[in-house]
Amino acid sequence: MKVPAVSALLDRIAAEPMLDHTRAWAAINSGTRNLDGLRMMAGALADAFSVLPGELSLIDPAPAESVSTDGTVSAIEHGRHLVLRVRPDAATRMLFTGHMDTVYPIDHAFQDQRFLDDNTLNGPGVADMKGGLALLLAALKAVETSPLAGRIGYDVMINSDEETGSFSSAALIADLARGKVAALTYEPALADGTLAGARGGTGNFSIVVHGKSAHAGRNPDDGRNAIVAASDLAVRLFSAKQEGLAVNPARIEGGGPNNVVPDLAILRVNFRPASPEAIDTAQAAIDWAIAEVAADRNVQIDLHGSFNRPPKPIDDGAATLFALVKDSGADLGLDIGWKATGGVCDGNNIAAAGVPVVDTMGARGGAIHSTDEFLLVDSLVERAALSALTVLKIAEKGGL
Repeated sequence: MKVPAVSALLDRIAAEPMLDHTRAWAAINSGTRNLDGLRMMAGALADAFSVLPGELSLIDPAPAESVSTDGTVSAIEHGRHLVLRVRPDAATRMLFTGHMDTVYPIDHAFQDQRFLDDNTLNGPGVADMKGGLALLLAALKAVETSPLAGRIGYDVMINSDEETGSFSSAALIADLARGKVAALTYEPALADGTLAGARGGTGNFSIVVHGKSAHAGRNPDDGRNAIVAASDLAVRLFSAKQEGLAVNPARIEGGGPNNVVPDLAILRVNFRPASPEAIDTAQAAIDWAIAEVAADRNVQIDLHGSFNRPPKPIDDGAATLFALVKDSGADLGLDIGWKATGGVCDGNNIAAAGVPVVDTMGARGGAIHSTDEFLLVDSLVERAALSALTVLKIAEKGGL
């Protein structure tokens, strides 16, 4: 059995209602904290993806926590995650992932869609990644029409919390990645079609400083100023930045009236390590800074958070998968290139599980996470065909 002719595949995919799906799904506000919107989105996706063979389920989110502005730790609610398992006993199996959440909360001003020209749709989540989900569905439907389909099994995972770090779905991603020959994730490509290659990692931390209150005029020396301690901590952590490790102390919360020595402060800080060694360097800097500031300022410091997305290098397996995607692109008349990026996504988590992944197989677009977000409509057919060809070549070869 051979991969079908490109013209036949393109005709099959062009008949799919990808733009209609994109617009209908983008009309649903599914900001990560909008649980009602996520329920609607999960239902719409379940209806759409149920045309594929296999078992579809909505998985409850794993527990996740957040540190509030008063220093308390509480559970965060998330939406359910969609999982579709197709031919789980196949010798060759792949993983396809996407996310149903967006960065636009229910009260955000950006809720509507409009065409900027015949090929450019502006709207919330149209590129990141309602368009990507639509073309993934079209690609898999095309795969299922091929005689090669029986040679490959796959899992589809669409989570509800990617935009905030995938804390309630990380374990699910790792579990589904196990045993897969390759994975494709549907973050948007750049407007010119360039894919993301190597990615740095990320770590987000909330560091709670407990000082001691006192009157700012009568007995300030009896207090322990938590704002000062948090500021000291921010400066020390910032000094740990180096080549391959970015450090961003992003916010200090706390304090109160001007005449009271503040007894509580929360420092929010983000690290961007480019390698596992940089994670070790960052963790050592965190441990050192906390110990030093706690001793020097006579305060209690509690650390919350983790390096939730490890760096994603282009190893041999990833290079082979990229080459296969490039070869599929050439069959479609596309010159597929990629470049390193400092951004992170669920592709980091998949790579950490030892599975080769290309994580920008979605639509071409840009200005994501802003009111200028746009989708290039002609990329829906183009990128769905790119995915379908890549999957069918893996099916034909029985792997990479």
